Amino acid sequence: MVLERLKTLEEQYRELERRLADPEVLRSVELYQKYRKEHAELAPLVAAYRRYRQVQKELAESQTLVKEEGDEDLKALAREEVQTLKEQAAALEEELRVLLLPKDPNDEKNVLLEIRAGTGGEEAGLFAADLFRMYTRLAERRGWKVEVLSHSATGIGGLKEIIAAISGDRVYSQLKYESGVHRVQRVPVTESQGRIHTSAVTVAVLPEAEEVDVAINPEELRVDVFRSSGPGGQSVNTTDSAVRVTHLPTGLVVTCQDEKSQHKNKAKALKVLRSRLLDLAQREQQDRIARERRSQVGTGDRSERIRTYNFPQGRVTDHRIGLTLYRLEAVLEGDLDELLQALTTHYRTQALQA
Repeated sequence: MVLERLKTLEEQYRELERRLADPEVLRSVELYQKYRKEHAELAPLVAAYRRYRQVQKELAESQTLVKEEGDEDLKALAREEVQTLKEQAAALEEELRVLLLPKDPNDEKNVLLEIRAGTGGEEAGLFAADLFRMYTRLAERRGWKVEVLSHSATGIGGLKEIIAAISGDRVYSQLKYESGVHRVQRVPVTESQGRIHTSAVTVAVLPEAEEVDVAINPEELRVDVFRSSGPGGQSVNTTDSAVRVTHLPTGLVVTCQDEKSQHKNKAKALKVLRSRLLDLAQREQQDRIARERRSQVGTGDRSERIRTYNFPQGRVTDHRIGLTLYRLEAVLEGDLDELLQALTTHYRTQALQA
């Protein structure tokens, strides 16, 4: 059954190659881009399938050599080759199983990153700023673009909340497992007696929603305008440029005041609102599926404590996969590769088992 499916997909791949060489398709930018994207998505799977077929062919030839009468040294080499090729075939079978897993439709999307200070007062706000810096550094490493949509600062350099759009190559696929409660254990700068405190920050990673993903009825919105305010509540603007958008059916509220233009703030607020509505719809769907299956695997529940950053020991522990790294400084500088890869492997393995 799997081999039949692979053959069918290879034929689709060949058909796409023919279409991409068709002069009619080349004249249509929209059609060409569509076929090129489909071709690129199938390419890794077809390449692995072709390698697998080649390995199986070589394996059959080596097994024939082992059975034939003849030079014992040659047969010994053939036996070694058989073992090596069996290992290669097993690895390729695993790779093909992963490549055949259903794709997350959001993986290609950009994201809205929302970071909010939780328990811990000023220290939580300072750590929220540290986490935002960490993700900004990661974005720099990956060549992603970060745009702050809204933020609320504390008086000592921390953040009560920040919402940023991150765009680039497959951003959601890399950041989707970051949603949850991030704990920090360290001596706060406000602590005079050197005691270690535990604070918490909530991170939410939402796939950025396009207008085609979520239709918003203007009649279901209440838009309020007011003057922007800075730390401590002082007015920082003389015009009513800040915007608060309330989605009446769900009660979701988004406030944006970073821009001096009311129209720009409203556009940013609607961008955030669309993504939150998409996330809400997807989580409701996940909950329905979870109730039917009586399990919730990899739902990214934001109430879950997912990671601890322990400064005295210089360690980072991801509680979902039991991984501890003793290089806290590098992680906070955006070196998240090992963590992100381990999380992807963990949830991919769960999907294969399911």
